[in-house]
Amino acid sequence: MDVSFQLYSAREHTSWKDTFELLGKLGYTQVEGFGGVYQNLDETRSLMEANGLSMPTAHFFPINEFEENFVQTIAAAKALGVKQLYCPAPEDDLRENGTLEGWTDLAQRLEVAGKRVQDAGLRFGWHNHHWEFMALPGGEIPMELILETAPSIEWEMDVAWVVRGGADPMAWIERYKDRITAAHVKDIAPAGECLDEDGWADVGHGTLDWPALSAALRGIGVEVFVMEHDKPADTERFASRALASFKSF
Repeated sequence: MDVSFQLYSAREHTSWKDTFELLGKLGYTQVEGFGGVYQNLDETRSLMEANGLSMPTAHFFPINEFEENFVQTIAAAKALGVKQLYCPAPEDDLRENGTLEGWTDLAQRLEVAGKRVQDAGLRFGWHNHHWEFMALPGGEIPMELILETAPSIEWEMDVAWVVRGGADPMAWIERYKDRITAAHVKDIAPAGECLDEDGWADVGHGTLDWPALSAALRGIGVEVFVMEHDKPADTERFASRALASFKSF
């Protein structure tokens, strides 16, 4: 199975040229894009080709990229060979003090955006953080609102953020097994450790049961597994350890 790497994890690495060379050397064959690599599409495409990498999935943020900037987003995706596009986060006003009306509005916009992307011959979905699992004043769970109000979109599950949101990823995998089409693979350090890395850990070196989680995700048909660390102190350390760990699961 090909393993992907979310390029956001390397945003503070020395250069994109060095990053793509490092990933190719380590044995990665896929990367996942984010806004930082869309400024020069020709350069990004050349770096991927030179290092044996493809970009089957990519993040575009905010949702406006699928509304007012739709034409540019689709053009960028097609230029880089992207097949699955994910919106990776809500706008700021929903993050800590979201309302039922606000999350419902977002979900409705996602459904419209998804149909537009699908009409363009590509796939569309949502990528979660922890906010989606924080109950609203009425008890509603935003992730449920998104998946139920936008029934045609896919879900790229960020498992570690599900856990940080206080939810059980196994229960969500079972419940929405027909919606999850990709997964972010990252880990959470034991309490009090890796504080300089915001408490994240390299995959396989934290507290999550990734052998069981990867088996469950594979069991529902997920094929795109994206290694990620939100704040690695050492990109090469994380990239190499994550790949070795995941291949051992």
